[in-house]
Amino acid sequence: MDQQGSARNDIGVEIRNQNGAGDVVVLCEHASNDIPARYSGLGLAPQDVQSHAAWDPGARAVALLLAQALDAPLVASRVSRLVYDCNRPPESPGAMPARSELIEVPGNRDLTDEQRQERVDTIYRPFTDAVSDLLESRRTTASVSALITVHSFTPVYYGKPREVEIGILHDSDTRLADLMLAEAGRLPHRVIRRNDPYGPEDGVTHTLRLHGIRNGLPNVMVEIRNDLIATPQGQETLAGEMLQLIRPALHGLQEEGR
Repeated sequence: MDQQGSARNDIGVEIRNQNGAGDVVVLCEHASNDIPARYSGLGLAPQDVQSHAAWDPGARAVALLLAQALDAPLVASRVSRLVYDCNRPPESPGAMPARSELIEVPGNRDLTDEQRQERVDTIYRPFTDAVSDLLESRRTTASVSALITVHSFTPVYYGKPREVEIGILHDSDTRLADLMLAEAGRLPHRVIRRNDPYGPEDGVTHTLRLHGIRNGLPNVMVEIRNDLIATPQGQETLAGEMLQLIRPALHGLQEEGR
């Protein structure tokens, strides 16, 4: 897949395998912890830039493996979610948070309307436009049966350990999530739950609504606990396990003509 490279040169957007023959599109909104130089590191300590607050560790690697296995296009953000969280609309306070869990973000404090708009125009819009353009182009060149977004989450949040290992998240469209959860018995060693550790009430389904539901596409957000994908071996293992849920679910969609 990588030999096809990126399909566009937007600084904040990475596209791989744009012409893949598969009928799934894979997204990764929190793929990078990069903070462009113009934001002066947001005033963060180096350890904060490496933390889960700045990105979803391991998520891009798993997304790449899934896209490769499904011969699917991948669209990923190249900018830290602390600069702009591409899974949030511009009006959301979480789009440019002044605080993330226990981490203060000085560079997001007291942003002016002009500063906020600059990030919308240079980070959020290029990402959402790239996804929209890809989906539109594939209406005529290839079919799209589903949209899958890949995320990771921290094992400990506000000091509380999380038991869940894989979250299958959805908004009002439950088609793909239902079918994946129906296959959870294939992974008896995993703790797999619906809309856990997050759900629509947490504002995490913006991408699903914007690009999935709006286009009538079955869609799902996959959340993987990041300690499970901290190494290349873990990433390969979890990507393989996710495919055990995804492939039969996609087949189920085709059979039911959804």
